[in-house]
Amino acid sequence: MTSKSLSGGVWVAVASLLVSIFCFQIGASLAKQLFPLVGAQGAVGLRVGLSALILIPFSRPWRARLTWVSARALLVYGVSLGMMNFLFYMALRTVPLGIAVALEFSGPLVVALIHSRRLVDFLWVGLAVIGLALLLPIHAGIAPLDWGGVALALGAGVCWALYIVFGQKAGAAIGQAATSLGVIVAACVIFPIGFAHAGMTLFRADVLPLGIGVAILSSAVPYTLEMVGLRRLPTQAFGTLMSLEPAAGALMGLLLLGEHLTPLQWLAIGFVVLASMGTALTVKSDTHPRLPD
Repeated sequence: MTSKSLSGGVWVAVASLLVSIFCFQIGASLAKQLFPLVGAQGAVGLRVGLSALILIPFSRPWRARLTWVSARALLVYGVSLGMMNFLFYMALRTVPLGIAVALEFSGPLVVALIHSRRLVDFLWVGLAVIGLALLLPIHAGIAPLDWGGVALALGAGVCWALYIVFGQKAGAAIGQAATSLGVIVAACVIFPIGFAHAGMTLFRADVLPLGIGVAILSSAVPYTLEMVGLRRLPTQAFGTLMSLEPAAGALMGLLLLGEHLTPLQWLAIGFVVLASMGTALTVKSDTHPRLPD
């Protein structure tokens, strides 16, 4: 492969990841507009349930061979995926999108740093802690945040950490079918909650198209585009670009939902982004990510 074609592949990967990030945040903004119709529970039930239906025909998960060990990893992976989405959507009821994403991002940041022991890694931890502390509703003169929403977003971060750890184990054991199988498990856990809350309203003509749009923008398109980035970018570059998610969430919240943040909140999100980028750039890892066959 020539250096020119390699460079072109990198730019394709970068563009794919940027589109993926903004698609996900647009999907979250669209889902928040469903809240008055079906509640956060109904919105996340639609998102996860329809995502499973979309992914099944393409991945043919029934071909996967499971063992007791891989099935346990898959179960934890799927449940954590479902609960991550559920807690995040519940947090969005009272917390602006950008702040919720930044709080949730504490999960993968901790996972990345748990395996590091160098001084620079602890500096990134400190920067992230400062950013997260500035987002907490304990400072005078900033827009108040709901403590319950903050706790839900942080809980989503814990689930994101479990999703990463057990997703790697499930992917290594099962392969590419792990994603669709995990989404199916998540749907089995979360969709009944959404249906219990919203009932047949989920299938109304003014609700279902929005739910399909959320599923496509929040799952089908981002997962596909992220795989392009994973296969063409070094791990550190991939992590650095994904670190832009809190800022993208704040921007989409402003443009699509009219969620205005204070300068201090923007600064806090900037600290989280910098800490995440610094972690991705300095963590010791292989040149390329290891992907399941």
